[in-house]
Amino acid sequence: MGSFKGHVLPGSLFLVVGLWHVWSSVVRYVSQPVDSFRVRAWSPMGHGKARHLELYFIAGGAFLDMCVELLYSTHLRWFVGPERILNPSHMNDFEHGGMLLMFFLYGAISLLSEKKMLPHLPEGALCLLGATAFSSEYVLFYFHSTTHMGLEGYYHLLLVILIIISIASGIACALYPTSFAMDLANAISITLQGLWFYQTAFVLYGPMIPKGCHLEENDIVCHSHESEIRGELLANFQFFMLVFLVFIFVLGAYVVAASKYGNQDPRTMQTGGETENLAWNSSGQPRIGSSLVEVVAN
Repeated sequence: MGSFKGHVLPGSLFLVVGLWHVWSSVVRYVSQPVDSFRVRAWSPMGHGKARHLELYFIAGGAFLDMCVELLYSTHLRWFVGPERILNPSHMNDFEHGGMLLMFFLYGAISLLSEKKMLPHLPEGALCLLGATAFSSEYVLFYFHSTTHMGLEGYYHLLLVILIIISIASGIACALYPTSFAMDLANAISITLQGLWFYQTAFVLYGPMIPKGCHLEENDIVCHSHESEIRGELLANFQFFMLVFLVFIFVLGAYVVAASKYGNQDPRTMQTGGETENLAWNSSGQPRIGSSLVEVVAN
């Protein structure tokens, strides 16, 4: 991505989806009987035309970002020389386009499966498909043709850690389809990825670049080793603050969801959920009128 917009565009995609997944996971957990919680690879938005909005957002956002990388950034100069080889000046853009293609395929395949244009895929298969998309992102940032050194490399190292958590939690969601902890961990890791993309954009390519470092021909150059170390320590602090902010958001979301849509008490949780939530009728179907609960629980 190597630019401000190259970090902000995917960051926006991850951040919106991650925050929605956090809220959805929490609401589904507090609004349903404890033993009926199920992991969701994607979270529906009601039963109308907006039901598949998340999948449209993922597929459309990834496709838009892919067009920016492959069309706008390259100026359509894909091949050079008499042998028509791939333009070495834009290998960075081609790699990013390949990664974004995987997220586009994840959104498109999930959407087609839900609309019954493809054989229906179980939730576990969709979780593994999502983990595959994150694996392509991991390969991109771990084996990058653009050598990430110094401060830039450190910011991308922290991003790689978040990607590994997304992959691991996605696989765990497929293996443990009733685990609220795995579902929430996956949502948190996606949210943190989005925030860290934003943080990287503002620090490396925006107004927050550390003192003693500057942007020189798309590379981050620090005047001294001390300046580089100071920048890495600052990155650690920024990373901690983002984790803390997400923790506060998750805690706040849980409190709000539990107070508005929850009906779980300690006895219910210990006995496996023998009582039904107010949002569910006696036949086990969502009660009409529980609009927000229906949005995220079905």
